[in-house]
Amino acid sequence: MSPDGRIVVLGVGGVGGYFGGKLVRGGEPVTFVARGAHLQALRTHGLRVRSAIEGESVVTVDAVERPAGPPAAAVIVSVKSFDTEAALLQARPVIGPATAVVSLQNGVDNLETIDRVLGPAHAIGGVAYVFASIEAPGVIAHQLNGTVALGERDGTLTPRLARLEAAFQRAGVPVSVTTEIARVLWEKYLLICAQAGLTALTRCPIGVIRETPETWRLYRTVVEELAAVGTAAGVRLPADVVDRIVGAAAGLGAGARSSMYHDLVAGKRLELEGLHGHAVRLGAKLGVPTPVLAAIYAGLKPHVAGARP
Repeated sequence: MSPDGRIVVLGVGGVGGYFGGKLVRGGEPVTFVARGAHLQALRTHGLRVRSAIEGESVVTVDAVERPAGPPAAAVIVSVKSFDTEAALLQARPVIGPATAVVSLQNGVDNLETIDRVLGPAHAIGGVAYVFASIEAPGVIAHQLNGTVALGERDGTLTPRLARLEAAFQRAGVPVSVTTEIARVLWEKYLLICAQAGLTALTRCPIGVIRETPETWRLYRTVVEELAAVGTAAGVRLPADVVDRIVGAAAGLGAGARSSMYHDLVAGKRLELEGLHGHAVRLGAKLGVPTPVLAAIYAGLKPHVAGARP
């Protein structure tokens, strides 16, 4: 963004809190949209990030329950996919004709939701590579990674992309701009569906999954099914994408889980429909079998709304 262009962050969880905090420390004017105890803690004590890599930091932040004021230069959407539409409708007062709306969410259909709610020309694809979560109200725990990829849906290199890239660079965030954002989104989708599905279903971290041959083979099968669905959908995935994704999973810290695992054990709503549900439905539409994805989806579906009585 330009030095005076405000950025509004919708959702101050692991992704929005970690990257939003970095943007504030980099000098960007940022408004965080939060609610409840999290909002109160942000207003009272600031945003605290406890990073296993970078140490601990606290920044004073502008935090609101409902965004208002003049149109923002950019809106970063980092809510769970099931909250996307509601968050965008709430943010309408700060979304002007030139506001870039950047999705840093899990899944591959959030840009379609942005277009449907706001109309075309706003949405920018984004991929956040980070393991971070809310540790307590106002506190983000950061375990691993911390990079971003951005791209226009049509593959063009635009001035607004360049401004976003510069903002992340000033914040010290490694950022790349891609002309193939659909491919990049799907590559993360392959990893996140396998990681989220298997850690949630087994209630085990990736280290245990890797040490269990049957479960580790299941992890690879999830990636294979997703790659087949993506290819059938017209996404130009590399021929070695399965090996690359499984190789990336092999390099994760043994204790790595997923946000879906944390939501499951905390009795929170699961992002199941935007991840595994979407893949199963798309596979059925395209005639691509997804038996393992369907089994994971069915196994977790009883918990999709959160804790059961």
